[in-house]
Amino acid sequence: MKILIIEDDAGLSRGISFAFEQDGWTAFTAQTLKEAGAVWEKEKPDILVLDLNLPDGDGIAFCEKVRNCSDVPILMLTARDMEVDEIMGLTSGADDYMTKPFSVSVLKLRVQKILDRRQKSAEEETILRSGDILLDTKTLHVYRGKEREEVDLTMTEYRLLQYFLENMGRVLLKEQILQHIWDADGNFVEENTLSVNVSRLRKKLGGDSIRTIQGMGYLWEDKI
Repeated sequence: MKILIIEDDAGLSRGISFAFEQDGWTAFTAQTLKEAGAVWEKEKPDILVLDLNLPDGDGIAFCEKVRNCSDVPILMLTARDMEVDEIMGLTSGADDYMTKPFSVSVLKLRVQKILDRRQKSAEEETILRSGDILLDTKTLHVYRGKEREEVDLTMTEYRLLQYFLENMGRVLLKEQILQHIWDADGNFVEENTLSVNVSRLRKKLGGDSIRTIQGMGYLWEDKI
């Protein structure tokens, strides 16, 4: 992991760098916004520790600049403890805010908390859940039950399940499903193709989440 510490206090910067390097991080430092911009472009760090007040400008402006092109985690530092400064820091895109003086150990803990939240959020974006059904859009695996038994689905069945889970509680017309799953690829499908695949999916998943809406299509009911 790479961390960029943008801090004009050389002693504090060295202390933070040393603490993270002791944990196996690669630490880069910058004492001005100009230096920070160069290191940012070259090294693409995994997280920034950014001082609010720097010799050549405002850390908030740099934070906003970074946010325009990246969602890299940012922890902002400042010697000012006014509420308005904290609000400005957080609204500019910072993930967290610390006032000086502070413990480097607490800073490390804050950094880890930011990274943990980001990782959890990223993982949740790849997971679709309903009852005991879990679909991982990253690995293309589907699991069922408390024991997370993997369900063997064809790619068509997987795409059909994903479409249902993305539209839980919403009636999907047959025409919508056919267009999304098959017609989008320009494939010819027979009239009973959809009903056959829904039947197979029901059998493999068990339960009664897929409701047939007569004359219209299907509805996935979330079983909590």
